[in-house]
Amino acid sequence: MIRHSLISTAIITALSSFSAHAALVTGQVFDNNKQPLSYADVHVHGKAQSIKTDENGRFSINIDANSQLHISKNNFVDARVQVTETSSALNITLVPTSVESVVVYASALHKNSLEMISPVSVLSGDELRNKAKPTLGETLKGLPGVNASYFGPVSSSPIIRGLDGPRVKITQNGLDSSDASRIGPDHATSNDSLAAEQIEVLRGPATLLYGSGAIGGVVNVVDNRIPTDNIEQLTGAVEYSHDTVSNANTYAAKLETGHNNFNFHFDGTKRTGDDYQTPRFNLPEEEHEDHEGHDEEEHETATSVKNTFIDSQTVNFGTSYVGEHLTLGVSYGRIETDYGIPAHSHEHEHGHDHEHEHDEGEEEAVYARVEQDRWQGLMSYALHNNWIETINLRLGYTDYRHAEIEDGAIGTIFSNETTEARLNIEHKLGNWHGMAGYHFSDSDYDADGEEAFTPASKTTTHALFILEEKQFGDVTLELGARIEDYNIDSNVGAAAHDHDHDHDHDHEDDHTDEHANEITPYSKSFTNLSASAGAIWQYTPGQSIALSVSHSERAPLSAELLSNGVHIATGTYELGLGYAIEDGEIHFEPENIKQETSTNIDFGFRRFSGDFGYTVNFFYNDIANFYYQQNTGLVFDEEHGLEAAEPGHDDGMAVYQFVSKDAKLYGIEFDAHYQLNSNAMVKVFGDSTTAKLADDEGYLPRIPANKLGSELQYNISDWQFSLTGTHYFEQRDITAYETATDSYTLFDAQANYQLSVGPVDTQFYINVDNITDELGFVHSSFIKDEAPLPGRNFRIGLRGYF
Repeated sequence: MIRHSLISTAIITALSSFSAHAALVTGQVFDNNKQPLSYADVHVHGKAQSIKTDENGRFSINIDANSQLHISKNNFVDARVQVTETSSALNITLVPTSVESVVVYASALHKNSLEMISPVSVLSGDELRNKAKPTLGETLKGLPGVNASYFGPVSSSPIIRGLDGPRVKITQNGLDSSDASRIGPDHATSNDSLAAEQIEVLRGPATLLYGSGAIGGVVNVVDNRIPTDNIEQLTGAVEYSHDTVSNANTYAAKLETGHNNFNFHFDGTKRTGDDYQTPRFNLPEEEHEDHEGHDEEEHETATSVKNTFIDSQTVNFGTSYVGEHLTLGVSYGRIETDYGIPAHSHEHEHGHDHEHEHDEGEEEAVYARVEQDRWQGLMSYALHNNWIETINLRLGYTDYRHAEIEDGAIGTIFSNETTEARLNIEHKLGNWHGMAGYHFSDSDYDADGEEAFTPASKTTTHALFILEEKQFGDVTLELGARIEDYNIDSNVGAAAHDHDHDHDHDHEDDHTDEHANEITPYSKSFTNLSASAGAIWQYTPGQSIALSVSHSERAPLSAELLSNGVHIATGTYELGLGYAIEDGEIHFEPENIKQETSTNIDFGFRRFSGDFGYTVNFFYNDIANFYYQQNTGLVFDEEHGLEAAEPGHDDGMAVYQFVSKDAKLYGIEFDAHYQLNSNAMVKVFGDSTTAKLADDEGYLPRIPANKLGSELQYNISDWQFSLTGTHYFEQRDITAYETATDSYTLFDAQANYQLSVGPVDTQFYINVDNITDELGFVHSSFIKDEAPLPGRNFRIGLRGYF
């Protein structure tokens, strides 16, 4: 009792050590020509709420202790000013920048995109809305260092620097999206870019804050479903767009309002589309024997990719209370999406229409039905005492269900219930400013049906992390560490891994039935350690050099460790790390599973002032025990089990097994821009990634091709125009059983017109994608030969803001 009383007293003392007397700080914000800047954001560091300067650049804000003001405005470098309770009549000058400066929520330390040590890209505002596609992968693939897995346009996940799947953490407001997109490329992400305020892409390891799954990077979708600023009046937005390439219609709406510190948010989207059109292409060849025993090839062409329809609706509600120190909020989101799974293996191929009907005598296409309920909670308390600034708690609960429907009936159900909590304590220790916290995640995954190639499993993680920074003149040093306890539990059925030649025996044999019902409990724990050190040197105003070194450890997901079965969507038989193949039989031998260990070096140059600016990043990633799927050279069919593949025969499914080998990934990514005049800007961007196994064992599979692009932006009166050309180089750095991919060039154009319709700020736009109707195949796709990129597309839309 005495010990508990002492702990309680200490906590109460810490929480009550701030001053109860607020002081008013006033000031004015100017540009470098001494002209006042209106509508600049001003907020006290560590508090959630902010204010804006008036038309004359003036502001007044309450503080209750020695604090730091953070002043930001688009196209200007952020300013941070130390203030005390006696500060008044501040004059603050913001330096213009040639690129947009945006606060990166995923940084945890309130840094903007120009202050980040790790390379980051942010899509927001009209740029995000113009580039938004049905999937995250297609929305982000134009960014340097970012590509897409592309399982058709309705299921496409981001690839960062050649790394995808479980190595790229996809989060929503800092919490895991908790869908099944990390299990297989045919599983779409549950994040909708239409409802996002901004999308942040952190390249390189971000494991300190987001866990071992972020060994390659983080994509954080930021929305305002839990408002963190007080909303004083009713605001909203509506949008409609039509895409000709898939006859798709998209509707979106958002409403926000507030009163007396209580705030409310609503957003919803509806999207429907048919199979998308392509330039004419050759379908994969099928070989048959004629009557004389000679091979005869069938060449069949297509101008669309069958079974790529989408029918999706999302709705999100949120509310919050934002006080002087305390912010409380909760939100609920619902997703219901049906989408086709292209290239699904069946005995007979067939078409598909939007109503899921089929012609007589044809088998109905397989499609996915995704349902997700997601709850999020937020509690933030700003103390402003001598060492603790803010205590922030985020909670999330996600109930996800992915059903694959075959012949009108549910064939396989993937489900995932996830509970997540992240507690951050922002603090100052002497001249160090940082974040310490605790991260908990519990994921209960289940799969039931013919395509349940991964057994049910429960994964639990507990982690402690710390991130500290300190300024030394023009140099900012950042240090961080994380320790994570990772545990996976599963029950592996013997029948799931005993695909030998039992098909040739009597299935009524009692011993066979008894063996098939055996269950092998499996449990494995890992301790993942991560650490990083980095620095950014602002050696002259508007120019900097950044260097970071990190060490990250990752344990395998259940899909990488325990998969064993037919994955119909990819047309493969998948085996996990825990299995061994001996004499054509599969055995469960999960011994000596080692963690994937990454050592990453990132070096970047940046210039963001004046008419000319650039960002150039070099990276080198040395990964021990890299997990990847390797073609074994075997095939599987129900009649004969496993056997060696024979040229010219496609009866069985290729067997892919997860293996663990050392690998190296390195490359460069860059973007540069030049302001030709007040109306025109030209940009150049590109990336190159090399990914190979150590000891000259060859290249890794499905590594994206290098790209090089340029964009011209031109503004005149109420019109905004842009023209973008991107060349994707041929990819011939391939592994065994993989085919090379030819190069292609895509040209896209956009035109926006700004007009006012009463109180509604209205924008009409037209986008033309793939102007030249170029045929392009995505090397990183599992089904690249069956699903080329869409052909020429006209997207016409109208947005309104009030």
